[in-house]
Formats: sequence, C-alpha cells, structure tokens
Amino acid sequence: MIAKDIRNIFSINLAVKKSETAFVFTDLPSGKEILVADSTLREEADRNRRERLRDIAILTAETGKGLCKKVFYHEYTATGSHGAEPPAESWGIAFGEKTLKALKDKKLLSLLIKKKADNSDIKKAEEIIFRYRKQAVSAVIALSNYSTSHTRFRDFLTRICKARYASMPLFDASMFEGAMNVNYKALAKRTKDIAKIINKAEAIEIETPNNTHISFSKKGRKAESDTGLLTTPGSFGNLPAGEAYLAPLEGTANGELVIEWSPTRPLESPITLTVNNGFVEEINGVERYADYLRAKLSEQKENANIAELGIGTNEMAKRPDNILESEKILGTIHIALGDNSSFGGKVSAPFHQDFVFFRPTVILIHKDGEKETLMKDGKFI
Repeated sequence: MIAKDIRNIFSINLAVKKSETAFVFTDLPSGKEILVADSTLREEADRNRRERLRDIAILTAETGKGLCKKVFYHEYTATGSHGAEPPAESWGIAFGEKTLKALKDKKLLSLLIKKKADNSDIKKAEEIIFRYRKQAVSAVIALSNYSTSHTRFRDFLTRICKARYASMPLFDASMFEGAMNVNYKALAKRTKDIAKIINKAEAIEIETPNNTHISFSKKGRKAESDTGLLTTPGSFGNLPAGEAYLAPLEGTANGELVIEWSPTRPLESPITLTVNNGFVEEINGVERYADYLRAKLSEQKENANIAELGIGTNEMAKRPDNILESEKILGTIHIALGDNSSFGGKVSAPFHQDFVFFRPTVILIHKDGEKETLMKDGKFI
C-alpha cells in the first residue's frame, strides 16, 4: 500500500516523466542536535521516528527508479534547524558538478550555506545557476527531518532551474491514510479561493481562545497557495499540502503568541512570546521547549522575526502533534519565526519554525479601513 502511495507522489503530485531525473534526500540525527524532550521515553520515540523517516526516504528512492530516468539518493548529517541550508554535496547533486565548482571558485557557496550572502552575492550565484540550469534535477522529494522549504537551495531550484519540489519534513507513514488521502482538485480550489480573499486586505488581526492576539500589515505582500499539485515547472509545496500563506510586512507585527504545541508534541505548560515591531522580544514559560527557543532566538536577531502566517485548508489533516500536518488542519492558523526570504519577505536566517493555533478568529482590514471576518472561532465565514 505504501509503495502505491509513494508512486502517487511521483505520478500525481509531481508528474515525473520517464525522461526526467529526481533527487530524494533525508538527514540523519547529529550528536550536536539539541534534544527537546522531557524524558528518555520521548527521546527514544523521536529516535524511532527519525529511523522510520529514513526508511521512507530509501523506499521512495527505490520506488522512483522504475518511474523516471534516474533517481539520486543522499543522506547527510542534520543541520539542527528548519530553514538551514543543506550541505555542499546536496548542492552538487541537485544543481550539477559544474554549478558546484563555479560557486566554490567564486567563493559563493559557503556564503549561501551560512546565509551570509548579500544581494550582490546572490545575483552572482543566480547567474551561475542559470548558466548551468539544464544540469539540475527535474524534481525533488525532500524527506529530511529539518525543513528545506525556506532555503536558497530550494528557491534556486524552483525559481531558476524550474524543478518541482515536494518538501516533506517530519513526514510519517500514517499521513498517507490521513492528510495525503485528499481530493487535490477540491483542495486546490479551496486554498486558492482563500488566498484571493486574503489578498484583498492590507492588514490582518488574529485572536484565539488561548489569549493569542497579534496584528500586522501585509501591504505589498501576496498570499500563496500550497495545493499539493506540483506539476508545473518551478512548483513548490509541502506534502501533505493545504495552506494559504504569506510573509507579513517586517516590523509591523505586534501582540502575544501563546504556544501550546511544539512541532512534535503538546507542551507541559504554555509558552508566551511577546511580539513588538515585528520581532519576538520576550519568552515566558518554564517548559523545556522555552529554553530551546531562547537559545535559537539568541543566535541572531533575524531568528525572532515574525516570518509567516498560514491558514490550514486540508479537511483530511487531523494530527496536532506533527507540525507538517497540524498546520494544514482546516480552520487552524500557524505563525512562523525566522526566515521568509524565499516567499516574499526580506529576512534571511538559518531558522524557520512554525507554530499552530486552534480556533482562531481572523479579521481582514482593507485599504479603506473596513474590516471583514475571514474566520470566526476556527470556522470560515
């Protein structure tokens, strides 16, 4: 059954042709990773989850061999953060050795991987990648634990090389029967319709029953649709899919976020993030995950940026304990910290972390000041 579901990723979600190449990769736990758990039992469960993810990646690569010209498979040591760039070897496989050599010769690769490249560096890298774009793979299935969605690696592959990219961090086999088992045509229509409504507004206000309240401007920012249909050149999205998302205008977010779920578990007690002028300025909470957030946000200011608002649109998504699926649950919202440079924002950081919020009320504020309720207590109006 799983083999059939994996074939659907190639044939339905990505529409990979017999003449095309695909790249499947995963990451392996590192001794340097910060283990965010409360007990040996939880750490063991996370270790088992990572092993299952690797098994799925291997099976995906093997399944793809009969569906396309060539499948490249790669494992690398985990970066430790969502939004961090994959290592150099991954760049060589994805873009080709000529691209890798040229980026190294111009001393650009290390800057890109460290997310230290300025606009001039990025322009030079884009010129090199465009020159050798035909050497890049046709499709990517990213089954790493840490998300590569918000990376230059992904952005260059989709925007310049026109590869199709399925980002599947934290993926679990149970999702094949749940959030992946969806009517993609209906999901695409719903998601695009919601994005169109959001795009008429200039600002957004959000409240939830757990005392989360935040507002921000979206002036000049466009909401995009994650539909799961990644068949056109340059398509990118999550699998499971189902969200309308945007990058809030930097420096405009204010309020408080009350987090009750980490990316993979319920918290023992809530954590409150105080947001001023676009950045998290204070973290209150005794939960162990609060210490992890303090450590990550202290690494650099950009990690504390309010990076994303997403609205879940997948009626088959149910699990609250896995952020890949929970952020797609119909009627939820999620807010991310850190990098937003790959989807319309201006902040580049080796960190991007989403948090899901339930039963939100979402108010759209239009240019003339008129307010429109998009969602009330988790229900679309």
